[in-house]
Formats: sequence, C-alpha cells, structure tokens
Amino acid sequence: MLKPIPRTENGAFDAPAPVVSVSPAVLPAPGRGADLEVRVSAPVTGSDLPIIVFAHGHGSSSDGYLPLAHYWAARGFVVVQPTFLDSRTFGLEPDDPRTPSIWKLRIDDVTRVLDHLDVIEASVPGLTGRVDRSRLAAAGHSFGAQTVGMLLGARMRGPDGRLSEDLSDPRIKAGVLLCAGGRGGDALSPLAREHFPYLNQVYAGMTTPALVVAGDRDNSPLTVRGPEWFTDAYTLSPGPKSLLTLSGAEHMLGGISGDRVTETTDENPARVAAVQRLTWAYLHTALSPGDRAWPVACAELMTSPTPQGRVESK
Repeated sequence: MLKPIPRTENGAFDAPAPVVSVSPAVLPAPGRGADLEVRVSAPVTGSDLPIIVFAHGHGSSSDGYLPLAHYWAARGFVVVQPTFLDSRTFGLEPDDPRTPSIWKLRIDDVTRVLDHLDVIEASVPGLTGRVDRSRLAAAGHSFGAQTVGMLLGARMRGPDGRLSEDLSDPRIKAGVLLCAGGRGGDALSPLAREHFPYLNQVYAGMTTPALVVAGDRDNSPLTVRGPEWFTDAYTLSPGPKSLLTLSGAEHMLGGISGDRVTETTDENPARVAAVQRLTWAYLHTALSPGDRAWPVACAELMTSPTPQGRVESK
C-alpha cells in the first residue's frame, strides 16, 4: 500500500518525494500533422494526486521548465507537459498553414490532454489509481500563459473587432499565468501588430481563479507599455485573482526554464525558488479548500529580510 506524502499542519510537505518522469507519452491527434507528445512527472508515493497541465513558452518543449515541473511533482502533483507545434523541435515554417492558428492549436492540445487523462495516468508505471482527476489546474509561461488564460476564460479580439469563441474549460479549477501578455489594441507594439495578431487578448471574461506572476523588469518588444503590461491579466480580469510581482525579474523570472539556459537573462536561483514555492502553494491551496500553504507562503515572502517580491489579491 502506498503511503501518503507527509505534511505539516500548514499543508506543506515535510520533504520532497522522489519523482518519476516519462517522456514521451503519445496521444493520437488526427488532423494535427503529428501526434501529441507529452512528458508526465509524478511523485513515486502518495494518492489522490491533483494534476497540473503546463504550457511552455514559444519555441520550447516538454523538456523545458523542469525546475518547476519537478518541484511541483516532488510535492504532490502530477505534471503534464505537452510539446506544442510551435516548439523548435518541429521547425514549423512561417508559411505553414497551421501557423496563423497556432494559438488555437495549443488550446486544442491542452483539451486533448484533459480528454485523455486515462492514457496519461497509464503512461507512468505505478500511477494508475493514484490520481484525482477532479482536481485540475493549468499553468503556463509567456505564450503558454496566454494559452492558459484562454482556457480560464480570456478571449481574442479579431481584426473585425469581434471576440473569439469562449474556449474556457470548466474542468480546470485554477491557473497560474507566468509573464502573460497584456491587453491588445494600442498596447501592442508595431512588431506585435504585424507578426503576432493573436496577442490581441481580452481578460474581462477570465473568471477562473488564478495567480498572475510578473517581473518588474520584463521589458518586452511586443508592447509599448513596459513591464506593467504583464500585470493586465490580473488588473483587467475579475476576481478571485492574485498577483505576484517579482523584484528585478525579467521574462524568464530568474531561470524557470532551466539552469544556465541561454534564454535566461536574469539568472537568479533565489528568484526561481520563490516562483517554485509560491506557485506550488497557490495551486495546492486552490485545489484543497481550507489548506494553509498559500497564506503561509505569502507571509514568508513578505516577512523575509530580502523579499523577492510582493503579493496582492482581489
């Protein structure tokens, strides 16, 4: 019989569990042009494990963001990481007919994962029967945060001014948006308007509870508004929402996609540790009503002699 992972009175885990990670688990995807490959990571002990589906940033893959995936898995989550068609591993050309709808194909991929959780569960030896499929969360970084935002209720405004269909999925109970692009329209730079028309997002309908994470030095060429743009998913959406603003953080938040990767311009292990701890605590409490992990983590952040940032909620 599997033993549960030991917890403190505040709901936190005393020690991380060993993690098993399987890649690739393959989901058939007719009409996609390639089957959907995912990485599945889970603790080797524990039962009634909730699930996080993680959406990588543009060009990355299921092999990225292991500092987050392994941290979450070692502390009681099953983490599923799809590799989307915009991954560099596919080498999709700009003139590929799928490119204009790449944002929608990402959402379809996450939906495909949620529709095949039985396959996901069976892909990891010893995981069958240990997963609570009713406790589902989604998290994503950058382009992946936009993917998650749409699944939480955000929508896209097309060139004709009309909003896209509602693509929210009620199976997802909470989300984490890391460096999510803000509103479209006049907030977009000429570069974004010309090459990334799907960044014209609207957050007024994003009603699912979420934690928005932004860096106060995340200066993006996609917007004319500076780092404040990355807080729009919080300020322009209805509650319940929380905003974690990280001090000195650029777009990779200290290196969440991996240690010493070339895309990280602000490598900072302490910052990564804060992102790990706070995102885990938020989702743990969101999926376990009455759990104290989130308020405890926020108190630890604010009382630290060298706080990595600040949290506000609505």
